[in-house]
Amino acid sequence: MKIAVVGATGMVGNVMLEVLLERNLPITELILAASERSKGNKVDWNGKTYTVVGLQDAVNAKPEIAIFSAGGSVSLEWAPKFAEVGTTVIDNSSAWRMDKTKKLIVPEINASELTKEDKIIANPNCSTIQMVLALAPLHHNYGLKRLVISTYQSVTGTGVAAIKQLEDERAGIEGEKVYPYIIDKNCLPHGGDFYEDGYTSEEMKLVNETQKILRDDSIKVTATVVRVPVVGGHSESINVELHKPFDLETVKNQMGAMPGVTIQDDFKKNIYPMPIHAHGKDDVFVGRIRRDNSVENGLNLWVVSDNLRKGAATNAIQIAEYLIREKLI
Repeated sequence: MKIAVVGATGMVGNVMLEVLLERNLPITELILAASERSKGNKVDWNGKTYTVVGLQDAVNAKPEIAIFSAGGSVSLEWAPKFAEVGTTVIDNSSAWRMDKTKKLIVPEINASELTKEDKIIANPNCSTIQMVLALAPLHHNYGLKRLVISTYQSVTGTGVAAIKQLEDERAGIEGEKVYPYIIDKNCLPHGGDFYEDGYTSEEMKLVNETQKILRDDSIKVTATVVRVPVVGGHSESINVELHKPFDLETVKNQMGAMPGVTIQDDFKKNIYPMPIHAHGKDDVFVGRIRRDNSVENGLNLWVVSDNLRKGAATNAIQIAEYLIREKLI
């Protein structure tokens, strides 16, 4: 099993290497690829030192699977080149997510849609992954009518430079800024690029990707994305309106039975999800589960997950595991 990691020197690429080691995939050859400026860099993995190669060299090696985390423009150019030589690409960028010919996969929900013909598979946005994993059993049992989402997104979602900005600000250092304002001791209601209607690209990902993964364009979704000075993971306040009546304890049990979901919900003991506890873990944590009495069949949830793990690297590698297990490569 020859596996390539494209974007191996980036933040998500590093986490992908950690998760590959933890999950013990049957790798016979690992190829680490990156842009020309990173070509030749050395990376230690599983007791061995690897030299980072260029993208064409990685294509020439014809790996069975290539896991991409190198940005949308790289994916648009290079994913088809890998696919042409028979490689199955799992892409973590936004490049292919809304392409009608490509599958958008959260393995616990819709991996069964995959076939041998799917040579470019899209990994959803981190905020979408954690949300739909919690909501999928509710949609199955009651039908999702409307979602109102507010996200509290970690600076790690922006990348290494954002973490550096936060650390510099906390240390009183004047350094490079990737956000238009200070992020330390602040909240920025600005994730992604603004569209003409005032919504951002990060907000619209939550709308469009949710409908695609759950295969239901009738779900009404509106979102506000906020960047917060947190490193451990993304948090989401989700107001859910269901089509059918529900019992609160039954809803908790249904979400808790979903693989990859952990319920942390005991307000009497101050037990609820927080990014400081989700950091470094693969699960999606759900708490503050309570009925919204202002609307018929309403529910409020607080959902937290490490955006670099289940929100990116782990989900991609779970897709690879499924492909291997089901002999789709």
